[in-house]
Amino acid sequence: MKLSDLGLTFLTLPLVIRTSTASGPWCYDLQDVSCGPLHWKDMDQNCGGNNQSPINIERRKTIRDRSLDEISFEGYDQAPAGRWTLLNDGHTVTMSLDGATVVDQINITKGGLRDTYRALQFHFHWGDDHTNGSEHAIDGRQYPMELHLVHMNIKYKAFNEAKGHPNGLAVLSFLFKMSETDNTNYDTIVAGLKNITQPGLSIDLASTFPLSILLPNMAFLSKYYRYKGSLTTPGCEEVVSWTVFEEQIPISKPQFNAFINTVYYKSKIKPTKMSNNFRPLQPLKRRKVYASRDASISRSSPLAVNLLFPLLLAFVTSCQLSGLC
Repeated sequence: MKLSDLGLTFLTLPLVIRTSTASGPWCYDLQDVSCGPLHWKDMDQNCGGNNQSPINIERRKTIRDRSLDEISFEGYDQAPAGRWTLLNDGHTVTMSLDGATVVDQINITKGGLRDTYRALQFHFHWGDDHTNGSEHAIDGRQYPMELHLVHMNIKYKAFNEAKGHPNGLAVLSFLFKMSETDNTNYDTIVAGLKNITQPGLSIDLASTFPLSILLPNMAFLSKYYRYKGSLTTPGCEEVVSWTVFEEQIPISKPQFNAFINTVYYKSKIKPTKMSNNFRPLQPLKRRKVYASRDASISRSSPLAVNLLFPLLLAFVTSCQLSGLC
């Protein structure tokens, strides 16, 4: 199945608008510096732990783990029955997948995961320009936006229960890149933003869609990095198996700008457009980052190195023979 074939299948889904209570006392700096990320550890000691997320992934320091093979995406290619909800929770834009029926659950397995994890929701983090906004970085580089697909270990009955166990959650992280053209697979989400401009507003999609259309081509999803970390918002529980994919999702400038200009933060001071809703990078400390079987582990292309080395060797040999070096 080609993702492009499904790009226009859900652009006209009817939406139902409703309201709910926006969340929590914590915030990002644009909302109020006094409750921003630097103060989260004062609100919840977990946020000052040793295994916090997000991190910078230095590819040359990753450890190749050939047991990290292709992840099995169960149900990702189907539009499940039930109701999905797009919500402005006061901190981000999130799509709740809890309305799917038990029969149509969306799971991930394999790829080094010892258990089966069921998809609960996905949400976004983005910046105020086209160069920063992602939570994770690769080789020190941030990206405009990041998508998190949150999954819960099916051993547990509820999200709060899963947060109490080291193997409770698995989050798939996808980074975005800027594109000259719209990514039509995101049109419904982008169009829905105008109905959730204020914190607490949500819209119900009358029909769902295959999650696979939001992702890069499945052929490239064997390239990823894995580490143990935490939720990136309070309470920062260190119960997450993180998978950060190498292949990026394209998004156009107008689509990206819709996130910046349409939805607003929860704020006690004045209405503030939602952006820079990402946590600063956290220290890796004693943790290891593992590269999947197919992931890149160096900034340099192996092909480039193989081509340049003979030329360099020939130059040095010629230099020595001529007595010029």
